[in-house]
Amino acid sequence: MNMRMLTPHQLHVETGFPLRVYPGQTGATLAAEFDNLRGVVEQMLERDGAILFSGFASDGVEGFQRFAAAFGHPLLNYEFGSTPRSQVDGKGVYTSTEYPAHRSIPLHNEQAYTTEWPMRIWFYCAKAAASGGETPIADSREVFRRVNPALRKRFQDKRLMYVRNYGNGLDLTWQQVFNTDRHSDVEDYCRKRGIECQWNEDGDLRTRQSVQGVAQHPRTRDWVWFNQAHLFHLSNLDPEMQEILLDTVGEEGLPRNVYYGDGSPLEEYALAEIRGVLAECEVVFPWSTGDVLMLDNMLTAHSRKPFSGERKVVVAMAEGVSGDALLNTP
Repeated sequence: MNMRMLTPHQLHVETGFPLRVYPGQTGATLAAEFDNLRGVVEQMLERDGAILFSGFASDGVEGFQRFAAAFGHPLLNYEFGSTPRSQVDGKGVYTSTEYPAHRSIPLHNEQAYTTEWPMRIWFYCAKAAASGGETPIADSREVFRRVNPALRKRFQDKRLMYVRNYGNGLDLTWQQVFNTDRHSDVEDYCRKRGIECQWNEDGDLRTRQSVQGVAQHPRTRDWVWFNQAHLFHLSNLDPEMQEILLDTVGEEGLPRNVYYGDGSPLEEYALAEIRGVLAECEVVFPWSTGDVLMLDNMLTAHSRKPFSGERKVVVAMAEGVSGDALLNTP
């Protein structure tokens, strides 16, 4: 059973996953309470991995942007993205993934398919859906512990290789992903990050990148399941779509796919196990308009449920890290 306690600053804190923080007085905004809230966050985020700020008076996207930026790290641009998003009012604030309302988004850690990612991510519910639309979360430490040790070691030792094809009308264009229309900018970005890039005769692009399958948190030293293999793999699509894509573009032309780092295929049973563990670890809570969810992106994965009615959730990210510097042996 959750315990409710009162902080010295009169903020109500309810233990659990996510940790829930409520204002001590009616009408308090997150921005106005930041000095008090920062102490809660710094003490508890790395322990709990996820904090839900609920019941605070909303001061809109601009207030959300000020709150996220106040933690002391510049908000990040959405670079080398894998999903469609749009920038909204406020520097560094984006729409959440712009997928159709009837589709779910699997649990994942933001940008775990590359070697650079944000340590912190915030979600602001500007408008809760009429039904559904939750943002489930999962403890990546617990996922790591539950995955079969042999599979876990295989992901650590062999790493993963993500392959992406852009510009074939089936996914994001390279211009959207790299925020440029110049080949030289793309080549420079890839060279600096160890991404292999190849232009075809039509001017479209293919990239390959070998990255981590698991990672160690730089401050807590916890090992976490940190990849998007189950999401990038062809088996994430329904069988009919898999067949259509293979018939249309073949395996080499798939918009995205993932292999072990040596190029060998991932086993179907391994992906099934991973999806099963993620489902076991999933925690779902309802959104209320005005809520802000703050995650340590390495400790906590997130997803999205289908929904009906209008839903507006925006996102900010900060504290970018280079994953190659975090790869050690447990």
